Amino acid sequence: MSVEAEVVAKAGRHAVILCHPDPRSFNHGIAEAYCDAVRNAGQSVVMRDLYALGFDPVLKADERPTLASPLLSADVAIELDMIAGSDVFVLIYPIWFASPPAMMKGYIERVLGSRVRPEAIQKRARTDLLGKKRLLSFTTSAASGIWLNEQGQEQGLRSVFDDYLVHAFGMHSQDHKRFDHITADLGQRFADQHFLEVATQAQRTCAQIAFGDEALLRDPTLARRFTR
Repeated sequence: MSVEAEVVAKAGRHAVILCHPDPRSFNHGIAEAYCDAVRNAGQSVVMRDLYALGFDPVLKADERPTLASPLLSADVAIELDMIAGSDVFVLIYPIWFASPPAMMKGYIERVLGSRVRPEAIQKRARTDLLGKKRLLSFTTSAASGIWLNEQGQEQGLRSVFDDYLVHAFGMHSQDHKRFDHITADLGQRFADQHFLEVATQAQRTCAQIAFGDEALLRDPTLARRFTR
């Protein structure tokens, strides 16, 4: 790696938001694989397991950002403090009835969208928390990719969720990896293969944060620093 690349390299911080009720789930395996890969790459990660936290997804009347002085609830303040300063926000969740679980949606409403007024969203104004940061999503479905695409699932979820979040909060970009046919009889060999894909994506994201997209395009070998 060149001396110039060493100078521009920066440490990264990843906020991983996990939403699945079963601690033995494939989604938890995704979170573990991602976090391990980030730590092995020398970057930091904070993991927020919403079900383990017992996070309350219900937006309170006095928290509404349309109020003159919306309340910052104690649990929201804790979350904001935990994920502040992150370079990438990683959402991990199953696709339920064509959308994220209610708890994930509630986390976005109460935490990521805390005190963000509708006018700012319409203007695509950058927020202090998410502005120019990256969005990375890992989702799972028991259905096949063919069936989901026939229903317009992938395009619909990207449009109404991923793309919307990027535009609404002034984020840098988004990437989405979906795993299909994730059922109780998923073999360990296939699970391990998927987890390897997660780790590879984590390494790629670490390189993007450390050097920036343009530097990686000029010199793709920079990404090798995070492949271990």
